[in-house]
Amino acid sequence: MKYKYIFLDLDGTLTDPKEGITKCVQYALEKFNIIEPDLDNLTKCIGPPLYNSFTEFYGMSDEDAYKAIAFYRERFSRVGLFENAVLPGACEMLQKLCNAARVPVLATSKPRVYADAIVKKYGIRPYLKMISAAELDGTRNNKNEIIEYAISTLGIQDRSKIIMVGDRHHDIDAAKVCGIDSCGVRFGYAAPGELEAAEADYIVSDFDELYRILIQ
Repeated sequence: MKYKYIFLDLDGTLTDPKEGITKCVQYALEKFNIIEPDLDNLTKCIGPPLYNSFTEFYGMSDEDAYKAIAFYRERFSRVGLFENAVLPGACEMLQKLCNAARVPVLATSKPRVYADAIVKKYGIRPYLKMISAAELDGTRNNKNEIIEYAISTLGIQDRSKIIMVGDRHHDIDAAKVCGIDSCGVRFGYAAPGELEAAEADYIVSDFDELYRILIQ
């Protein structure tokens, strides 16, 4: 068994959160008189921490970025949380991983309170050994901190038994920082060539291909 611990991103990897995330970003931007009517232009905000999106893509100061995050959460906690859907085949793959004695772990930059609600709502929680996520107060804001928290909590000694699965370069970059393997999925929100540029150890196009990599 090469990989025992399967660390999985949430947005764009297990679920499609496009409607909820983009509408909440749109809502937050409007508070700063930044009008973006095309939600497709906001998919770049799916994956990275919100702070990074507001500062890097919209040039906000630290103060404004945190205000924007508060506006985002204002709508997300009421409406956007469940403007979401499980990707077809995700639960089936998770069940097969459990049947094969693998240990699925959620590793997401989404705050824990939201991640908990989403995986319970959509029937994903029973497959997961644990949820490693950010906190609303900014704790574990970086993906590598989220990965390290899961490794520490589970007491994993052999990092060669871990692989991080995600759809954006942030997942791949964090895996490299933490010294674990990575697998990028093309069915998420990576830009063309993003996963290749990040030098993911594997890149797959569907859940069947992903499963074959994970159980090798």
